[in-house]
Amino acid sequence: MPRALSFACLLALALGSSPTVQAATADAAAPLFNADGYRITLYRSPTPEQVDGAQIVDTAQLQAMLSQRPKPVLIDVYRRQWLQGRFIEDEPHANLPGSHWLANTGDGELAPRWMEYLTLNLRALTDGHQDTPLVFYCRADCWLSWNAIKRASALGYSHLYWYRDGLDAWQAAGLPVEPAQPEPLR
Repeated sequence: MPRALSFACLLALALGSSPTVQAATADAAAPLFNADGYRITLYRSPTPEQVDGAQIVDTAQLQAMLSQRPKPVLIDVYRRQWLQGRFIEDEPHANLPGSHWLANTGDGELAPRWMEYLTLNLRALTDGHQDTPLVFYCRADCWLSWNAIKRASALGYSHLYWYRDGLDAWQAAGLPVEPAQPEPLR
């Protein structure tokens, strides 16, 4: 018995000082939000039931919106690796039909170039009308769309909708998707 207890204590000490445990502890202590209130880490984790400046819609509500006029602009903000001046396709990506993929615009910290990419694309997609209905989405449990809505609201857009469960819910409902490429970054 004392031998088993000694082994358990040594194992606990070894695990407690391992780099993996230390890294996990450091990650847990890192802030989740920046000073401006944008989520900056752990983007794929449970999301809140609301976001300031937007109404949450589910799949049935979104389908109804898509059959009305004015038809909302669908904006996917899922990430895509950017390397040496171009998007790198590491795996195929699909969107809700008719969507515009503004990759990487939901990151918590946006470099000026990415902020300009978002701003110019929103202006073009709405013809400069900030009251155009905009639906932002990503995947289920994805903070990227939450961040993008906060950003669009800060830019003055007033008819914002969050398709919180995103592409995952759309596909789970058996609805069609289409292959996607991000809007070009110029």
